[in-house]
Amino acid sequence: MTRVYNFSAGPAMLPEAVLKKAAQELVEYGNSGMSVMEMSHRSDEFLEIYNGTVAVLKEIMGIPDNYKILFLQGGASLQFAMVPMNLFKKSRKCDLVHTGAWTERAIQEAKRYGTVNIIASSEDKNFTCIPELDRTKFSPDADYFYICTNNTIFGTRWTYVPDTGKVPLVSDMSSCILSEVMDVKKFGVIFAGAQKNIGPAGLTIVIIREDLIGSPMEMTPTMLDYRTHVKNDSMYNTPPTYCIYMAKLVFEHIKAMGGVGEMEKVNRYKAGLLYNYLDNSKMFRSTVVPEFRSLMNVPFVTGSDDLDSKFIKEAEKKGFLTLKGHRSVGGMRASIYNAMPVEGVQKLIDFMKEFEVKNR
Repeated sequence: MTRVYNFSAGPAMLPEAVLKKAAQELVEYGNSGMSVMEMSHRSDEFLEIYNGTVAVLKEIMGIPDNYKILFLQGGASLQFAMVPMNLFKKSRKCDLVHTGAWTERAIQEAKRYGTVNIIASSEDKNFTCIPELDRTKFSPDADYFYICTNNTIFGTRWTYVPDTGKVPLVSDMSSCILSEVMDVKKFGVIFAGAQKNIGPAGLTIVIIREDLIGSPMEMTPTMLDYRTHVKNDSMYNTPPTYCIYMAKLVFEHIKAMGGVGEMEKVNRYKAGLLYNYLDNSKMFRSTVVPEFRSLMNVPFVTGSDDLDSKFIKEAEKKGFLTLKGHRSVGGMRASIYNAMPVEGVQKLIDFMKEFEVKNR
């Protein structure tokens, strides 16, 4: 078997050790006589999996007891609606920092239910940085303050957590959750689609502070009310059982590595290797302001569309897949999530060096 290096922004690579363990348990989990995919979500076997998943995620992220963990469906995109529906309680206003395509979608969705105050934007800089914040523009009566911690398409990341005072901070962490240590206490809500750093597509994780649960907008459907899922331990309807099981394996894998702190060290090393090469290359260059470069998503270009296309095609032949940049940006993008080994990044750099020599 030959495993390729998949640099996709998602669905992304999973740790090979996790895949092998899942393969061993695919037909029969433990002594259950069936696959996890066949289990009732009400069965003792699955409840053990579910409770274990919650416990290990709490441990590796340091999630305090006054937060609830929800395993939902609908992707992070559904949270663009669920967040305002559940958190627009008083002013029906939120502050938001606009840093790319995913905050744009969050803006459009939140506007359906209330007022969105865009306090800063990097759109005028083609989203190549995180904009500077002016605290005088913050709304003290906002129901929440919204950011996207890591911007998958444009390759930027917040290098600090903004202080929003008593206003709950909400963060879309879809492409950076578990990649670096985060102080959960600084956030009111964290949500993330699973298909980048957690597991297969189909699962969305929401971490929400208890005092923010309840009093949703009157028109909020039952399935979009956080209370529904809290009261039923994410099992109001059939949850994505196999995705939850896979998430548990990934969480246990991170724990075995030494935790999120150790994962962060590896991620910084991988990203450092690639950015160092880009900064010294005469052909390739990073498109992001250095201060705000993502550890997870690395966009780069040659400056020539034809050369970019040639590079992508030749890279595929060498087993470096899905390097084409997002259709709205172009160029290339290497997504180097947790499961991408250092070896994969180094081999990509070696190939880039060869390509540069041959195409001067």
